Amino acid sequence: QVRLVESGGGLVQAGDSLRLSCTASVRTFSSYAMGWFRQAPGKEREFVTGISRSTYYAESVKGRFTISRDNAKNTVYLQMNSLKPEDTAVYYCAARLQMSVIATDFDYWGQGTQVTVSS
Repeated sequence: QVRLVESGGGLVQAGDSLRLSCTASVRTFSSYAMGWFRQAPGKEREFVTGISRSTYYAESVKGRFTISRDNAKNTVYLQMNSLKPEDTAVYYCAARLQMSVIATDFDYWGQGTQVTVSS
């Protein structure tokens, strides 16, 4: 079982930056592919970025968001720059043994953290 806890969300203005963190309670964290997804009101959960041996980004966040991980701290980060109002959503981190961009493929999920970007 993998427990994921996100932090770092908040209310910011357009153009600002935020860094989300997700810490996992698992001994073999480095074995897991980690993903960030987001869900806006009335919309489906969508892939934002993922990291395994490589990194993967949705087109909508390329050049603005950066995913990274610190295996010694069992933590994955999402650095979000140049935030836009359309980035407003609940952001979730997720884990599975193999990388995927499909939400339903992931086995473990955090509780989510709200990111609100005002115009």
